[in-house]
Amino acid sequence: MDVFNLLIWGGALLTLIGLAGIIWCIVLVARARRAGLEAEAFHERMKSVVALNMGALFLSMLGLIAVVMGLMLR
Repeated sequence: MDVFNLLIWGGALLTLIGLAGIIWCIVLVARARRAGLEAEAFHERMKSVVALNMGALFLSMLGLIAVVMGLMLR
């Protein structure tokens, strides 16, 4: 296994971890909506979910970049 294969598979792993984070954000938002929170409490909970969502999107983006770079340099 050469460096480019490691870059591709490592990038795919990062992408899957990011995707799992995005799915977790969806679950958190669904739970918050079902909880019937007041508007202020709902917005407070969404602040933390937005931060987690942005981190998951960033991780997924880095993984996809690594996969594309591994394929292009292969």
